[in-house]
Amino acid sequence: MELKVWMNWYGKILKDFGFDRKKDEKSAEYLNKILRKKKLISITDLPSGKNFIILGAGPSLKKHIKLIKKIYSDDFIIIAADGATTALIEENIIPHIIVTDLDGNVDDIINASLKDAYIVLHAHGNNLDKILVYAPKLEKVMGTTQSTPFEYVYNFGGFTDGDRAVFLAVELGAKKIILAGMDFGKVISKYSRPDLKEEVGMADTIKILKLEYAEKLIQWIEKNESVDIYNLTFLKNQEKVFRKLLR
Repeated sequence: MELKVWMNWYGKILKDFGFDRKKDEKSAEYLNKILRKKKLISITDLPSGKNFIILGAGPSLKKHIKLIKKIYSDDFIIIAADGATTALIEENIIPHIIVTDLDGNVDDIINASLKDAYIVLHAHGNNLDKILVYAPKLEKVMGTTQSTPFEYVYNFGGFTDGDRAVFLAVELGAKKIILAGMDFGKVISKYSRPDLKEEVGMADTIKILKLEYAEKLIQWIEKNESVDIYNLTFLKNQEKVFRKLLR
């Protein structure tokens, strides 16, 4: 997505959620300063290819991970959206890339980072405190923002961790993307909100709106980029279709 196109989306997001652009850019500026002092990676350092599996933290996540474990092909690059990292680690899988704004289990994200996962860390107005604490601890990390990019903080498009992971995959050359654990409904899992006492719970109004944006942005990608996207949640005969998609 061209930056000028994304900025039209971003303007709507700022209005609908009441976010402060100055806070977004302050957080990105601090992340940029931290990354300047680290051993830097860029988009060209990330695993790239034509085939990706992107995992969100929806209620179907664990079911889809078990399906992936059963018939996974190493021709596919695995990207975890934030909290999905925890579910993958529980099944002894380390994703190739983690897209995160540090809302998930940060210890699991750090652990995956130490085991060679690349971290694409997103800065926004509500996570500056976490960036200051955790960004220096992460290995192989690059930054993103939803506002004006900086020297070491990129903007490929995307709002939530899930849809931003799809934009990243497109940037990395994806021609086929399989979405797992992305339900876009009103029910969320404990991997999306670690404070949940049960396995699943009802999403609040803000979360529902975020998921609506995520779905719309992925639909935009389908219409405007040269990539085929398949969401396991909405496929019948999931295992049979998944096997075909992995060929």
